[in-house]
Amino acid sequence: MPLSLAEMRRQYTRDGLDEAQAPDEPMALFGVWMQQARETEQPPVEANSMALATVDERGRPHCRVLLLKGFDVQGFSFFGNYDSGKGQDLAANAWAAMTFFWPGLERQVRVEGQVHKLDPALSDAYFQSRPLASRLGAWASPQSRRLVDRAALETLLAQTERRFADQAVPRPAHWGGYCLRPERLEFWQGRADRLHDRLDYRLQEGAWQRSRLAP
Repeated sequence: MPLSLAEMRRQYTRDGLDEAQAPDEPMALFGVWMQQARETEQPPVEANSMALATVDERGRPHCRVLLLKGFDVQGFSFFGNYDSGKGQDLAANAWAAMTFFWPGLERQVRVEGQVHKLDPALSDAYFQSRPLASRLGAWASPQSRRLVDRAALETLLAQTERRFADQAVPRPAHWGGYCLRPERLEFWQGRADRLHDRLDYRLQEGAWQRSRLAP
């Protein structure tokens, strides 16, 4: 019998989220939730995985899964190819959104704001912390461009390996970091019977305002 997606349901009963549990600053709550996700989620779920949504110059949305590499009061940091599809989108429209989903905790966090490139020194430092294969890959891959086949990519990698065989691998100018500076965060906690908890933080005149949203 074929599986009916309409019949797939799950009761969320693990936890709740009320205003008494929530700090005034959303990044403090995000830090707690991220740490709990790191302690709770099991492979293949990565606690720092997120969906990043961007909009291109024609107003069409694009979404992909990336890994968060840092966060603080300034925002959320990630890295990639500036010439890729997402890089071109962000060059045309700096507004973007992130979504984190932790099924083990029955939680979701949505983040919205503008994206800016990180200081080159920060990008250099992170690039040098990556494994050698990843550094070589950043040079070899013309990300988001069409390839004839897999062999073409492997040829590019072999050429890059020969190029840097006897020298350090510097960060390419087309690769680096971004920081999404949030203006809105929404914390979602699954609850029974679809009566979920949603706490919404919005930055208004430099201060965070918190409210509860209907599920």
